[in-house]
Amino acid sequence: MTIRELRKHFEKGTQTARQTLDGYLDCIDKKDVGIGAFLEVYAGEARVQADEVDAGRATGKPMGPLAGIPIALKDNILVQGKTASAGSHILEHYTASYSATVVERLMAAGAIIIGRCNMDEFACGSSTETSAFGVTKNPVDPTRVPGGSSGGSAAAVAAGFVPVALGSDTGGSIRQPAALCGVVGFKPTYGSVSRSGLIALASSLDQIGPLATSVGDIAEIMRVIAGPDPKDMTTRSVQASFPEFSGSVERLKIGVPKQFFDDALDPALASTVRAAIKTFADHGATIVNLDLPLLESALSVYYIIQPAEAASNLNRFDGMQYGTPAEGHSIAEQIRRTRTEQLGREVKRRILIGNYVLSSGYVDAYYKRAVALRGALTRQLNKAFDEVDVIMGPTSPITAWPLGEKFDDPLTMYLADIYTVVANLAGIPALSIPCGNVEGLPIGLQIMGRAGADSKVLDVGWFWESVE
Repeated sequence: MTIRELRKHFEKGTQTARQTLDGYLDCIDKKDVGIGAFLEVYAGEARVQADEVDAGRATGKPMGPLAGIPIALKDNILVQGKTASAGSHILEHYTASYSATVVERLMAAGAIIIGRCNMDEFACGSSTETSAFGVTKNPVDPTRVPGGSSGGSAAAVAAGFVPVALGSDTGGSIRQPAALCGVVGFKPTYGSVSRSGLIALASSLDQIGPLATSVGDIAEIMRVIAGPDPKDMTTRSVQASFPEFSGSVERLKIGVPKQFFDDALDPALASTVRAAIKTFADHGATIVNLDLPLLESALSVYYIIQPAEAASNLNRFDGMQYGTPAEGHSIAEQIRRTRTEQLGREVKRRILIGNYVLSSGYVDAYYKRAVALRGALTRQLNKAFDEVDVIMGPTSPITAWPLGEKFDDPLTMYLADIYTVVANLAGIPALSIPCGNVEGLPIGLQIMGRAGADSKVLDVGWFWESVE
């Protein structure tokens, strides 16, 4: 059920928060052993919270907009007193000393935090196979990956374990698993949601956002978590507005970059996405073909900037500041052994790449050029948004692939992010919504808007759901 449907049951008294929660917990208990979406379920605390919501409602206490709604969190979002491992052995025993701002806002709105979900280690991955605590499987087909790095959150929603989950999106880590699992995923405008309490990967790219089964539920969550936060100075000074949906696309101008439909895209997938875009045209929208050459450089730019920032952010995980130090005859040896033994292969790869592109003699050739290209790409997109309202294309170039198929081929794995990294580099909002299937596997339509146009993007996504 959606948030709105659950809320109606609560208000009518046909279902309590405790009954709802117990139903989800029972589903997790029976089915998650075959999916692996959760690393930890907070069953006891969640039941206490649900009982408090029911007691408050029974006595006429004012209820928050999310009162009694169970929500799961990606394992890199802090909850005070709970483990936050970011999918890594080095943080296996780390207990958060404070809660993320998004968690504080959710709980103030009455939401029930049900548990923490599996993820690629430190969000380095596109399949949720790099987690130190096992792989997560796609509920649509358990022989396939759920995408990543927020694969646990996407799988939890797709399997019906929760109505909503939070993930983080650095290069597509909400939208790509949403597409592969057949759910809705939203990356807000950079700075519209506080990152305080998020274990950082790449600070200029990271953004917390929701996954759900409907665009309406995405909007419900954004109304609660969006807005400025003094603990995160990159947050926007004016809270984003998420009004009720307009229900019309008659004057909408949709940009379709030719670079999103190149020869590398699976023909069946391309055809399905084009058919979805045509649906908007059939209801009055105007399709504008775009040529944005810098989109072809986006993936290369991303895999220079992201590892560079990751190398800096992950430097603190050395066993001294965070983690359990390994044995050694000196501090240097302890740090070396700790990071060697407790960090996974993909994390090490990105640290090495990041340090390389930042090193003397290479920073000008790689990092500074990438930053300059990022600025040029952002300007090119802004110019396009002077002509169109939104840009559409596929979320992922492929459907969910078999477990293990790309695990030892990082370059092929990185290509799964080719369409999603654009929004992170430019800091713009982007939504992935299910738009069909190819050989029984879901695919996603990606909708991107100008920075700050989060409501417009959701409005367009809602329209698709209403006519699908």
